[in-house]
Amino acid sequence: MILRRSRFRDVVTRQLDLFAEDEAELLAEARVADAAWTGAGAEDSEELYGDYQLVVDAIGGRLYDVREAYARTLDEQAAEEYRGAFTRAAAKRYPHFVAVLQDDA
Repeated sequence: MILRRSRFRDVVTRQLDLFAEDEAELLAEARVADAAWTGAGAEDSEELYGDYQLVVDAIGGRLYDVREAYARTLDEQAAEEYRGAFTRAAAKRYPHFVAVLQDDA
């Protein structure tokens, strides 16, 4: 199988870099929430996992919004190629937050 460089690689990289800057506080909140629930005792872990999952969902939703905002500017074929490139790159960079992107693919 021959892999070729996506024509959307540069734009996706820039989008994810901007996302990291714009959402730094939310990404930090996710790290704190993850540490809280993984380090919690049995009596608290379920509630803390729920808190973590809310942050995960928020990040995933924001990644989805970034992807779809740009995809809407493209024709159908290009949009599908772009969505694939964005989803793959986001999955490498943010593996815990991309379920909503992969579910929509």
